[in-house]
Amino acid sequence: MLELAILGLLEGQAMHGYEIRKRLRDELGQLSNVSFGSLYPALSRLERSGAVRATEDQGRSTAAPVPMTGSLSGERAALRARRSGAGIGRRSRKVYEITDEGRRQFAELLHSEQASGNDDARNFSLRLAFARYLPPHARLRLLERRRGQLFQRLAEARAATVAAEGRLDTYARSLMEHTTESTERDIAWLDRLIEAERARNGATPTAAAVPLAGAGPALVGNPTMHTVLEEGDTK
Repeated sequence: MLELAILGLLEGQAMHGYEIRKRLRDELGQLSNVSFGSLYPALSRLERSGAVRATEDQGRSTAAPVPMTGSLSGERAALRARRSGAGIGRRSRKVYEITDEGRRQFAELLHSEQASGNDDARNFSLRLAFARYLPPHARLRLLERRRGQLFQRLAEARAATVAAEGRLDTYARSLMEHTTESTERDIAWLDRLIEAERARNGATPTAAAVPLAGAGPALVGNPTMHTVLEEGDTK
């Protein structure tokens, strides 16, 4: 996931390491906890594989010389500080840019059916963030596959609620209802995205709005559907 996110960000522009981390945290919430301890090894792996190229930013100044204080312990401390600071400086001066090989790897990761996992919201969200780089049919397949996964989850949640009827107190039942309603909202949001994708590419609407077998009653016609669709842009 991290390599996919890095390559996707670099596809737009070259960046310093700290800029990549900021974009990961600000724009890709599922990777908001990525540390420099994870980011720089990932960048090194990508650099070794030829996916990214690192160049020095000549606009940054070099480290200041160690002051001669006359104190051996003080000079040693200053030298350690300079080495530590220089290490950070050298790393922050690197500008990373994607290569043709990196674009090939990015496309391979983005198109991979396995990258979405069985029902992994984080992987789906990451791939959706870079869906503009997918061809129309692949974007539609990504959305419809996720929608099918959510219908399966909805069917399981409804079955669990029925099976637990009479054994749940008010709070436990409310939690299960919340899970079901959240899944319904996600499906409605995906329905809207799928409809827009089909309209954008001139595709004829199909039975995408019909739930999978065993998923329970369709959401189409549900009194809450229109309200949910109107809120889809805020998802």
